[in-house]
Amino acid sequence: MGALGCPDGPWFNEIADCLGPRYWAPNTGRIMAFTKGTEQEVACAVEALGLEPGMRVLDIGCGPGRHALALARRGIAVHGVDLSDTFVGLARQAAEAEGLPATFQVLDVRDLAFAGEYDAAICLCQGGFGLLGGADDAEVVSRITAAVRPGGGVLLSAFSSYFALRHLEAGEEFDPETGVLHEVATLRDAEGTERPFDLWTTCFTRRELGLLAVGAGLEVLAIHGVTPGRYGPGPVTLADPELLLVARRGPDR
Repeated sequence: MGALGCPDGPWFNEIADCLGPRYWAPNTGRIMAFTKGTEQEVACAVEALGLEPGMRVLDIGCGPGRHALALARRGIAVHGVDLSDTFVGLARQAAEAEGLPATFQVLDVRDLAFAGEYDAAICLCQGGFGLLGGADDAEVVSRITAAVRPGGGVLLSAFSSYFALRHLEAGEEFDPETGVLHEVATLRDAEGTERPFDLWTTCFTRRELGLLAVGAGLEVLAIHGVTPGRYGPGPVTLADPELLLVARRGPDR
């Protein structure tokens, strides 16, 4: 067990199995509120990383593929990885239905082993990086960095410690040693049945995120304070739930 009782195994998979297409199924109108900003977030990624048709992008913690599919519709070749069989299956179905240049793989973010194969990498909305229970953060950022070519871009979001502490609600716990926020959320499955689930989200300060990036061999271009669906340049404030790292891989030493 990790911080605040966070299991060592793939604890999020049970949540993914519960939500299924309810997490993000735009053709049915059944999407969770924070996924409504997908197109805006992808537009930000394209601009921040200078993405163009034909480029190869790695989407880490891709979930059911909402960012990957939106990028693929722009002619970008995307490979998405996620630990959830359920989410990867949904992403594959969607890509095949539209004939998009997107592939998907079940893979733990801690097992990334790509070597300079991509022009850029994205890891958004705590996609794997923020679900590790306060462990392996530095190793994961290093693996993300290794996946892109020298000079390739990285766009990574992380939950803000400042926001978590400022808005700590009754029943929530924050572990100051690991930066992990624990909460119990009530979620609804495909049949409409509500179930409680424990959630453990690793939070970061701006300084921590920047140091992790530099330690992994990234050149930090900017760290913005953002809200899902409203990604873009801006200072980090106490009111921003997420931090958005814009960086690029430095030259090989």
